[in-house]
Amino acid sequence: MVEYDLLVIGSGPGGYEAAIRAAQLGMKVGVVERDRLGGICLNWGCVPTKALLRSAEIAQLLNRAKDFGLKVNGIGFDFSAIIRRSREIADKLSKGVAYLFRKNNVEHLQGFGRFVNQSTVEVLRDEKVVGTYRAKRVLIATGGKPKSLPGVPFDHKRILTSTDAMLLESPPSKMVIIGAGPIGIEFAYFYTTFGTKVSIIEMMPTILPLEDIEITKHLAARLSKMGIEIFVESRVETVELAESGVRVSVATRDGAKVFDGDVALVAVGVEGNVENIGLESLGVEVNRSFIKVDERYRTNIEGIYAIGDVIGAPMLAHVASAEGIAAVEWMAGIDRQPVNYSNIPSCTYAVPQVARIGITEQEALQKGLEIKVGRFPFRANGKSLALGESEGFAKLIFDAKYGELLGAHIIGPEATELIAELGVAKTLESTAKEIIRTVHAHPTLSEAIMEAAAQAYGEAINI
Repeated sequence: MVEYDLLVIGSGPGGYEAAIRAAQLGMKVGVVERDRLGGICLNWGCVPTKALLRSAEIAQLLNRAKDFGLKVNGIGFDFSAIIRRSREIADKLSKGVAYLFRKNNVEHLQGFGRFVNQSTVEVLRDEKVVGTYRAKRVLIATGGKPKSLPGVPFDHKRILTSTDAMLLESPPSKMVIIGAGPIGIEFAYFYTTFGTKVSIIEMMPTILPLEDIEITKHLAARLSKMGIEIFVESRVETVELAESGVRVSVATRDGAKVFDGDVALVAVGVEGNVENIGLESLGVEVNRSFIKVDERYRTNIEGIYAIGDVIGAPMLAHVASAEGIAAVEWMAGIDRQPVNYSNIPSCTYAVPQVARIGITEQEALQKGLEIKVGRFPFRANGKSLALGESEGFAKLIFDAKYGELLGAHIIGPEATELIAELGVAKTLESTAKEIIRTVHAHPTLSEAIMEAAAQAYGEAINI
């Protein structure tokens, strides 16, 4: 029987990065993966959806060609080619993970992993055991799957998961999206761009409920301008399959409404992949589909660890990667700081993009903090005007007494890239003065960050 120092179940960003880091630290590592290397993120989530969104961005730019002094005739699209490009990028990245495994001597064990005991895992293909492996430690990185509405199972044709939504053969005429988190918003933007009439249903008071309210109001106005119907504080009562589509009955704040669509995308959350891997027989503690772990990602069973979506929020690929690397470094005896969950960037890749780090203004006020808030609109930024992307603003929140950065929120061009600077600033406990005095190149979008910090202290120059 082959024995490993570490056996990882799942090869998403958390699993494969943990495996590679463990190999770098001298461990003999095997990774069990039942599907494609890279997990949901590389194959069906984070990256291929961004490829789809890029096609939508370019389509919108082409439709605005005259704004840039260009003449473009006969604008159209080949939807199958858009989907195909997305899949080709996913294929390339999955092959890249396979290369990294070979480079770092990480063994890929193809199949479904299931515990025999706390140190032994069997691998199955087509429900037949094809190998049994022992390990000093096992890291569960099985990720999550879309959560369905009670009594409304996915049929993957008219009631869709996010994976189904990125593989449609053509844009539907009408789509109902249930849930206005990042997944729902991104697909609403994508399909609206290619002619679908989209209605979004969200039970919370705002879209992107975890974001700053000022940001979400701006985004809602922009999406509404695109023709997307948004219904917040609305609860789905029933979803019925009609002869040629779906019928969604909703209790809105203005009364009962019925939405007819060709398809309904259910994007109401994620639950952990914990079924049939043998956790029950071992006594691993699970709470509502999420594995319970301590601060070092150890379960209650010695030698078994878990990271990523399967342990619950925040369910983001970069969080899983950070957790996986931290877990294996602690296994190797490295003295390091824990993952700082107050310093996790959150991104939504519609147009305009939304990104944040740290607390919102509402959270700061609820905590009773004295704060200073600075804002700077992209319409006053030279680079954004040159790009023709001047919608949105940067908003920074500082502690009033010491000037420390507490939160940062951006809606606008390349927001998901710009947020990294603020992540570094927050990690280093930077103050507003330090951001203001950091010389930013001109003309760049990043100047909006410097100016927002300055505006909080009455020092902004360009507004």
